[in-house]
Amino acid sequence: MVDTMALPLPFGRASRPTRTIEHPAVGLPADAEVLLDAPDDRLGPALVAAGQGAYEVAAELLAATRLKAQWERRDGYALRLAAFARSRPEWLEAWCAAAPHDPDALLVRAQLAVDRAWQSPARAELLRGVSPLITAAARADDRDPVPWRIALDHARGSRAGHTYFGELWEAALRRAPLHYGCHVAALRYLASSWHGSHRECLDFADRAAQDAPADSLVQALPTRAVLAYLNDGCGPGVPPERLATAADRAIALSARFPAADLWPAAVRNKLTYVLVRLGRWEDALEQLRLIGPYATSFPWIRFSDDPLGRFLEVRDEVRQQTASAPPRSESAGHPRSGRAGRVHSGDH
Repeated sequence: MVDTMALPLPFGRASRPTRTIEHPAVGLPADAEVLLDAPDDRLGPALVAAGQGAYEVAAELLAATRLKAQWERRDGYALRLAAFARSRPEWLEAWCAAAPHDPDALLVRAQLAVDRAWQSPARAELLRGVSPLITAAARADDRDPVPWRIALDHARGSRAGHTYFGELWEAALRRAPLHYGCHVAALRYLASSWHGSHRECLDFADRAAQDAPADSLVQALPTRAVLAYLNDGCGPGVPPERLATAADRAIALSARFPAADLWPAAVRNKLTYVLVRLGRWEDALEQLRLIGPYATSFPWIRFSDDPLGRFLEVRDEVRQQTASAPPRSESAGHPRSGRAGRVHSGDH
């Protein structure tokens, strides 16, 4: 989840000293053209209206995703709207007052409550008080898997046991067996419960990907497990070929989407980080070409308070490595040494 920037609109170019680096030779946009967490053409107007205190555009957007069962889009929009409401809650408060039983208002309200509780040292205790809001959102539309994704995140933060989490997981799967957000939530729970047991987390992700269609976002789940492994100081138990196979799955998924497409930008940003850590510079450069101008805060915010600046630095490093080294480094598949970065609330 991306923290809201302290600007009226929670997207755009981050402020920093002007850079003049251009990348025409490798097909990358200039630094000044790169955006952080840009919204798509459906979310953008909703955020603009919310910045003006109006909720109606957001209500129409989420209602459309629910009616059309666009659960992945709905999940992403709910996360972004809740992130905006953390610093600008007036529009959401007005929405909840005007339509207290609206499934879409209840969804954003539940997400916002989890986000706020997550920031506190008393997280587990505060999250327990959020349960009624999540229950209300789930009951408002029984088809919707997104409240169950919120419930899975809530269960992890409140240190729920495996039995209870398993019940939530089964309920989520009944509603949308391929919902990527729920799979990511389950992977995070397993990672926190099996700390250091990255083989088991990768097993879970691999099984899910093997059962999913080739164009499903679940194909990127093993790369999420690899990212967690790399950021946990690696550790024993995961052969390099498994890391490479996970990256290859995500590369194949990325190739199914157009270049410079907002929809797979989050997957491509995480994949680029993993490829860099694996020393696969040519593959990383190709993902950067596909990313185009669309940087995402995660994973770069784990290593810098300026995620866009960090993204641009990594992009420069990839360009330099591919310009000076033979293609397809022999070190591919072997992660570079390094300590895990800071864990931010933006990806809880």
